[in-house]
Amino acid sequence: MEKVSTDRAPPVAGPYSQAIKEGGFVYVSGQIPVDPATGKVPEAIQDQARQALENLKNVIEASGSTMGDVVKVTVFLADMGAFPEVNAVYSEFFSEPYPARSCIGASALPKGVKIEIDAVARSR
Repeated sequence: MEKVSTDRAPPVAGPYSQAIKEGGFVYVSGQIPVDPATGKVPEAIQDQARQALENLKNVIEASGSTMGDVVKVTVFLADMGAFPEVNAVYSEFFSEPYPARSCIGASALPKGVKIEIDAVARSR
């Protein structure tokens, strides 16, 4: 098992790793929309989705993989009504064949954010 970490994503806030490489895969912990440079969270759901996906991308790239290697994504939304806006931003980060995905409505997320995203990618 190999730990993956980068300062291009928010630091962990507990006893977990940003990602772990194991068995030919990279397992990325949930990324929330905190800008790692400023510690700030954007207000609009589109901006939160973009920042969370950027953080996810940075962790995946720190592992040596790319967004094209992602095979499974889970999106947690505080408001399922934001699904169309999140899909629009999501399509900026992924292309065909899209990874498998689940989207789950969550009553609350860390730091009061509107979105959290985790992923599994092939390891390179």
